[in-house]
Amino acid sequence: MDVLLGKTLSELQGIATECGLQRFAGKQLAEWLYRARVTSIDEMTNISLKGREALKIRYEVGRHEPVAHAESQDGTKKYLFPVGTQFVESVFIPDEDRATICVSTQAGCKMGCKFCMTGTLGFHGHLTAADILNQVLSIPESDQLTNIVVMGEGEPMDNLDEVMRFLTIMTADYGLMWSPKRITVSSVGLLPGLKRYLEESSCHLAISLHNPFHIEREQIMPVEKAFALQQVIKLIKQYDFSHQRRVSFEYICWGGVNDTPKHANELLRLLKGLECRINLIRYHDGGQADFPASNEANMEWMRDYLTQKGITTTIRRSRGEDILAACGMLVNALNV
Repeated sequence: MDVLLGKTLSELQGIATECGLQRFAGKQLAEWLYRARVTSIDEMTNISLKGREALKIRYEVGRHEPVAHAESQDGTKKYLFPVGTQFVESVFIPDEDRATICVSTQAGCKMGCKFCMTGTLGFHGHLTAADILNQVLSIPESDQLTNIVVMGEGEPMDNLDEVMRFLTIMTADYGLMWSPKRITVSSVGLLPGLKRYLEESSCHLAISLHNPFHIEREQIMPVEKAFALQQVIKLIKQYDFSHQRRVSFEYICWGGVNDTPKHANELLRLLKGLECRINLIRYHDGGQADFPASNEANMEWMRDYLTQKGITTTIRRSRGEDILAACGMLVNALNV
């Protein structure tokens, strides 16, 4: 059975007429799905009983509650959602006046980054826009959310059609009406998808960088072989990131491996002229990488040095590590 969640307004209008309703009922469907956030067609009370019965023959709403969750000592929560025969995890991160959800776009991941626990799952399929939206709408804290980061399981640019549909509905006036400034999409740098994303979306961009040198990055991120970081940076520099849209670079730090003056200076050279920020991330050791996490002193030195040289750099506070909810740790450990 097909689902209504994840359908655009024009598609909902087509579904309405197909089910014997007036075209304007498509707008009503959108309001029930994205404003009222109903979980069943029976709740759509301004649609005739006959119309609802016609809809139920072919469609369901497509909402699914999480089947398991865990809560960290720091308040972070991780939720497990069923997706077909697979499962995916989402992470809710409360932080003073911000409430962020980190959503997945694929079951597992095929990028094979050597330091990422999620990559050990392998790839088990793309999520639909409905699957991604369901993560936002079906957590208990949904009404509290202020920000979305699309950087859970999977590579968003490898499932871009569904990611773009998700972003469209999140920001559309018939949808959830979110500002694009509240949404950040992450990528390891898949150039074809990245170019389309930059052309068609106004949401923020985060690039998983982790090493500025081609050979060294290639050893930990296979994507570097096909799409070198220099090409990625060259593409990004063609777009305006000085006003509404922001680009940031994620940088996991390993001691003596990529937290040296040599690496800091190469970052400055690569990113020269680009309005951006760098987020330094402590390595969450899942046994994937053969080198140690950087110590706090090295990370603070790198933060201060890069900031003094003109690139705003922060150290991201680790959240949810005790429940395998931190960066790179989603492995469906809640799987029931």
